[in-house]
Amino acid sequence: MAARAIWKGQLRLSLVSIPVELYSAKKSSAKIRFRQIHQPSGQPVKYEKVVKGIGPVDPEEIVKGYQYDEDNYLLLEPDEIESIKLSSRKTLELVQFVGACEIPPIYFDKPYYLFPTDNLAEDAYRVVRDALRKTEKIGLGQISFRGREYLVAIKPCGDGLLMETLHYAEEVRDADPVFSSIEDKPVDKELLEVAQALIDKKTSAFKPDAYSDNYQQAMQELIDKKLKSKKSSRVSGVNESADPEDKVIDLMAALKKSLKGASARGASSGSKSAGKSAGKSTSKPKVS
Repeated sequence: MAARAIWKGQLRLSLVSIPVELYSAKKSSAKIRFRQIHQPSGQPVKYEKVVKGIGPVDPEEIVKGYQYDEDNYLLLEPDEIESIKLSSRKTLELVQFVGACEIPPIYFDKPYYLFPTDNLAEDAYRVVRDALRKTEKIGLGQISFRGREYLVAIKPCGDGLLMETLHYAEEVRDADPVFSSIEDKPVDKELLEVAQALIDKKTSAFKPDAYSDNYQQAMQELIDKKLKSKKSSRVSGVNESADPEDKVIDLMAALKKSLKGASARGASSGSKSAGKSAGKSTSKPKVS
């Protein structure tokens, strides 16, 4: 496959282990994406991390915080979070099987293709695929990658196997409170028959290519039209890496940080003399 595998390991069914690779089933490039541009300069808009009453802050001073009460946060250091990240397990074991229609659709999250790594693995892979297809079952298991553990469902998909991550039970909101205001009473029998007849009339095999994103198509047509038009508004921004204004901002930040460090190490008189010597220096400060 042309795509890059995001996980490699073993699909295990009892004592049978099948070498497999995992690929994303979604195309991230399929949707048109925009960047916010400052029209007068043509530069992409950037977002600074700021603190109320303080202003922009150094990224190195930012840690994760868990809000356990109003205006109260429990701070977690990066090494504490890193210590509990799960290493990628190399085995995805099918520990349970359920009916193909037993899992409510709301639990399904992201799709991935599960692919045999070589010809030797393909024979066992096809056995598992066909067994799931004939029994009309879905295999369940857990897999860990990217530092997290996921509950997943394995099901036949065309000539292969599809793996879908599932939401855990605590992640899914209970539907009962949402629909509790809907009256529980019989519907009109005649209306129900008409609705059923309409559904039967429009029932056919699912063909995803019969549907298209009309907004996406219209947007692409607009972009193509404006690219061909000589009168369309365009801007040419300065290369971000070579923007002299950015360098001035970075230089100012570096100088302020150096001055702050020097002030903390020396006495007030010492810091003044350090500031004077810094002004006379001909060497270029290092800009991070």
